[in-house]
Amino acid sequence: MEPRRTDEHSPDVGRTVRRGAWGMLAFWLAIMAGLYLAFDQVETRQQARLLPQAGESGELVIPRGRDGHFRVPGLINGHPVVFLVDTGASVVTVSDSFAREAGLEGGQAVTFQTANGPLQGRILRNVAVSASHLEMPGTAVAVGLVGLDSGKALLGQSFLSHFNIEINQQQMVLRLR
Repeated sequence: MEPRRTDEHSPDVGRTVRRGAWGMLAFWLAIMAGLYLAFDQVETRQQARLLPQAGESGELVIPRGRDGHFRVPGLINGHPVVFLVDTGASVVTVSDSFAREAGLEGGQAVTFQTANGPLQGRILRNVAVSASHLEMPGTAVAVGLVGLDSGKALLGQSFLSHFNIEINQQQMVLRLR
């Protein structure tokens, strides 16, 4: 029987080194996959906490976003939108592109006085607006918003004035008056 070669050029040593390298790679890939899944679960739970919910008495509870703003999905004239709740805005406000997509035509020409100066736009009356499960069929909507994506709008006082609003550090609650 011939003695086994133990030098570094032995085929057995090379196979062992390769198996060890593949084993280490598999180990670290498993660790990374486990961390990814754990962080994904944490992120999913945090996102779920940011979704508005109907309260026990039918009120709308809107959690404060990480950036300090309140957002709620809704509809304007049956067209989906994500509202940024703006208690300082006089009316629900959308961009020209959103108005075209949602079929919001006509209206009264107006000049809005904004922090950045006057802005030309128009106001439509009696538009159906809903924020989550809360609906107001005869809401005034301003067209001419600048600076937000087409699928976003400001939820202003033409909608909010129908509700009592409570705000604390974590959430906003809208209750029908």
